[in-house]
Amino acid sequence: MISSVENAHVKDVVRLWKARERRATGLFVAEGVREVERALRAGIVCQALYVASERLPDWAPPVPVAAARAPEEVSVRVLAKMAYRAEPEGVLGVFEIPRHALPAGSDLILVAVDIEKPGNLGAMARTADAAGADALLVAGTASDPWNPNAIRASTGAVFTLPIIDATLDLVHALPLHKVAAVVDAPTAYTGADLRQPTALIVGAEDEGLDAHWREAADMQVTIPMRARTADSLNAATSAALLLYEAVRQRG
Repeated sequence: MISSVENAHVKDVVRLWKARERRATGLFVAEGVREVERALRAGIVCQALYVASERLPDWAPPVPVAAARAPEEVSVRVLAKMAYRAEPEGVLGVFEIPRHALPAGSDLILVAVDIEKPGNLGAMARTADAAGADALLVAGTASDPWNPNAIRASTGAVFTLPIIDATLDLVHALPLHKVAAVVDAPTAYTGADLRQPTALIVGAEDEGLDAHWREAADMQVTIPMRARTADSLNAATSAALLLYEAVRQRG
C-alpha cells in the first residue's frame, strides 16, 4: 500500500493535473468509477490504477488488465492528495491520451475553437457523440479535452469519440461544407443545408470566431435570439442546436 503523499507515484499523478504536463507526457488522469471504467472499456491504454479500498472495498477493473496495471492500494489520505475532486470516490487511473486521424468518410464533425472552459468542451464532446458526429476537432492552445472537468462533463464520450487536435489550415483543407456559427450572420442555422458532409465550427461564447475562422467557412449561420440581456449562447448549447439540426435534416 502507498501510504505516503511523498511517494514518487503520487507526485507523478499530481503533476498530471496541469495541462502542460499532460501535453508533455501524453498522459491524463481519469478519476471516479464511471470515468475509469469507461476508459478501460474503451480500450484506452492504462498506465496505472490506484484504489482506496476503504472507499471502494469491492471494486475491480471491469475488463482484464495486465498484471503491471493491476490496481495498487493507496490510503484515503494519499488518494485525496492525488485527486482533483474535493471528495474522491476511491479510484483513479493514469491513461495514455489516444491519438486519432479523421475517420474515412466522415460527414459530420464538430470543430471547437478556443473553448477555454473545460466543462463546455466536455459537454460539446458528449453532445457530438450523442448526435452521431464522426469526430470532434479541437483548436486553440487553451482548449484541453483531457482536463478532468472536461472528461467528467463528457461522461466518458472523450474515450470513444475521436478527438483530434486541429489548426485553421487543417480545417480549411477539409473536404466538407464548413458552417461557422456567427452571432450576426444573415442566415439562420435552420436555413443551412446540413444534409451534405459538414463541419460545424463553434467558437467561445465570449468572443466567438475571429476573422480568420469566419473566412475559412463556406457559410456563416446564426442562432436567432430574443434576449433582453444575453448577447450570446453558451458554446455547448450552440453546438447542440447545430448538431441536432443536422440530425433533424438527415432524418
